[in-house]
Amino acid sequence: MLSTRFTQRFGLKVPIALAPMDPASGGRLAAAVSNAGGLGLLGGGYGSHDTLQAEFDLAGDAAIGCGFITWSMGRDVSLLERALARRPRALMLSFSDPAPYARMVTDAGVPLICQVQTLAHVQRAVDCGAAVVVAQGTEAGGHGFDRQATMTFTPEVADHLAGHAPGTLLLSAGGIADGRGLAAALMLGADGVLMGTRFWATQEALIHPAAKALVVGATGGQTVRTSVYDIARGRQWPPEYTGRLMVNDFIRRWHGREEALKAVWQDEKVRVESACEAGDHDCANVTVGQAIGLVSDVPPAALVVRRVAEQAAALLRARGASACAAMPQATAATA
Repeated sequence: MLSTRFTQRFGLKVPIALAPMDPASGGRLAAAVSNAGGLGLLGGGYGSHDTLQAEFDLAGDAAIGCGFITWSMGRDVSLLERALARRPRALMLSFSDPAPYARMVTDAGVPLICQVQTLAHVQRAVDCGAAVVVAQGTEAGGHGFDRQATMTFTPEVADHLAGHAPGTLLLSAGGIADGRGLAAALMLGADGVLMGTRFWATQEALIHPAAKALVVGATGGQTVRTSVYDIARGRQWPPEYTGRLMVNDFIRRWHGREEALKAVWQDEKVRVESACEAGDHDCANVTVGQAIGLVSDVPPAALVVRRVAEQAAALLRARGASACAAMPQATAATA
């Protein structure tokens, strides 16, 4: 339905990739997206050999890729080695410098995808041999920068790549959850999109049903960028990264009181982890982006892929036809 450099390079039917979310993007979700014609990326997260192996196995024969939180994976590079041994369709590195690990990926003959938040990140990814860069806007769920929106960052990256690395592909990420977002990203110069929140609220996502139910009918204004869950769980994220989550009682209690939280984080960690198991999301995190305002159901992932692609294709055809129809009138009016 939609042919781009991204679909041609990876042999896809649609220019849609699944964000490798931890823990949502397990083997079943990655396989569902790939089998529907997109690029499914398994979430390697903070790193667990047992989980990585199990989720790859659950994907079966589906051609999927994998993604890691780079700074965390760097504590145990054998995780990357294990992922590459599975011959992934692509390997995505996000959050911190990809340079120490990029050569391992490219030498294995696996396309490297790097998620970026600044133009300096873009050039670093290009220098490391990235086949694809993902321009992540601040609307995105989970970790990222509180800096630039997708609408402005995507064309800025597109212009940079056109001038410095025209063979490098571009995916747009952040706030994209339907065909309008995909069509807009393509018009802004992207070769496709990386979607997280919309797939987070699907039947295959490894998310508690109570959390999925919360986002249905919610609005993007109910999210905030914060570091309180990283502090509570003792995760040493680089300070420039915060996470976007749905506002709840835990965030209302601690956001803006991070120093006080650091003094009691071990107690709060027990509370948060217990709440996650119980499905108590007044305390447990709901890690989603501003695209929750576009989520109204929890369908199978394959249906999401089809809906998004069909809507984008229809919009691009309609807008193209409208523009062509308007051109003679505009010419006559200015003659």
